[in-house]
Amino acid sequence: MSLSLNRLLNSRSGFPWKRRFGHFFSSTAAHTRSFSLYRRMSPLYWRIFPLGDSKISMVPVLDEWVQKGRTVNEEELRDIIQKLNHYRRFKHALEISQWMSDKRYIPLMPRDIALRMNLILKVHGLEQVENYFNNIHKNLKTYQVYIALLNCYALEKSVDKAEAIMQRLRDLGFVRTALGYNTLMNVYYRMGNWEKLDILMHEMEEKGIFCDKFTLAIRLSAYAAASNIVGIDNIVTRMESDPRIILDWNSYAVVAHGYLKVGLVDKTLVMMKKLEELIDAKGSNVAFDNLLKLYAETRQRDELDRVWMLYKKKEKIYNKGYMAMISSLLKFDDIDAAEKVLEEWESRRLSYDFRVPNFLIDAYCRKGLTEKAEALVNKILTKGGNPLVDTWFYLANGYLEDSQIPKAVEALKKAVVVCPPNWKPSKNTLATCLEYLEGNRDVEGAGEFIRFLQNEGIFSVGVCKRLLSYIENGKPQPNRLGEIEGDV
Repeated sequence: MSLSLNRLLNSRSGFPWKRRFGHFFSSTAAHTRSFSLYRRMSPLYWRIFPLGDSKISMVPVLDEWVQKGRTVNEEELRDIIQKLNHYRRFKHALEISQWMSDKRYIPLMPRDIALRMNLILKVHGLEQVENYFNNIHKNLKTYQVYIALLNCYALEKSVDKAEAIMQRLRDLGFVRTALGYNTLMNVYYRMGNWEKLDILMHEMEEKGIFCDKFTLAIRLSAYAAASNIVGIDNIVTRMESDPRIILDWNSYAVVAHGYLKVGLVDKTLVMMKKLEELIDAKGSNVAFDNLLKLYAETRQRDELDRVWMLYKKKEKIYNKGYMAMISSLLKFDDIDAAEKVLEEWESRRLSYDFRVPNFLIDAYCRKGLTEKAEALVNKILTKGGNPLVDTWFYLANGYLEDSQIPKAVEALKKAVVVCPPNWKPSKNTLATCLEYLEGNRDVEGAGEFIRFLQNEGIFSVGVCKRLLSYIENGKPQPNRLGEIEGDV
């Protein structure tokens, strides 16, 4: 799914469609109280917010707060849960949600249950969501709650279960808006079941349910994925001619990405101009980030520079904006300009995000400028930055290109130490490192490296044993790597 479609569907920060259907979680009055609350900087919120470590439980913090005679308001707690959810602190948000009902005896509303189910999914997984749903009193199993369950199945790509819940919604007479259809259509889109999209849209039309801009955005992206130009044109015409659909920059970003995917650069540029005309104050940073990337992909260097200057004039640019510009400049192989933008970012003293310099580190290594990459990493390390797994992997590949294999092995080890679950080094990188050790008859080094990979959980015991067959009887065994390369 394209970046713009993700943005339009707004599925990354918790419950999908939240931006469009916020009434499932709180009333307009609650939102007004929320904004007022944050303007006053709620003392409880600021007590909780700095405790970002997920290992720290919020329960003792809340208990202590009450024991000291301080009051808590149920809307205040709901606001804090929403805020933590927005910042992806799902475990803390779930703890507060549970404390709210378990310790404060605040009756749960359907909106509370819906959000809690989403949090349970993020923290504990789908099975516990189902267990929680099965224990909800039938009077509380409202439309919002069923939609929340449908959303959980959608996020986990459980197509059969999602279809069953959608049918349950039909049987209960709950299907009166596009929300359920959009959620199921999004699953079909992600799974590549595009033929089912038209079936759902036809059902919506038969029942008089309005196909909103989210419905059409999903269908548009499917047409783009299938390189169906006629389909894209039809959806664009339908969106622009229907007065009930209020188009914003997000809508045109989806269209622009759709045209670009099928190589229609001229039409993409027309959509980008419409996108720019609709940029307003709210969410404009993301709009500008999209424009930068689109102009880079359409090879419009002058327009890229123009939008960057406009961006700096209109908005305070944060890390993602610098990442968008640096990565865009590197599409033109303009390392000098990218270095100047990095210097500007460093001068801004924003929160340190290693992804910003990572683009240049990657470019240096691909261009054979490994010394510059190494110098940049060392410079950042002295400032307290924490390199990412990709950083060390880029360096490892750069060292390999320069035939600095010992340094490549060390960089690969550092990548392994900070790697996320299920990450594995590329076969080519691993093969080159092992072949170097084998070729230099470094039996001890090869064994140490292989055992290190096993201890860090990168490869199974079986694979590592096969790797260790290199040094059977204290001698490297030639041509054994090719036998196991498919397992790596």
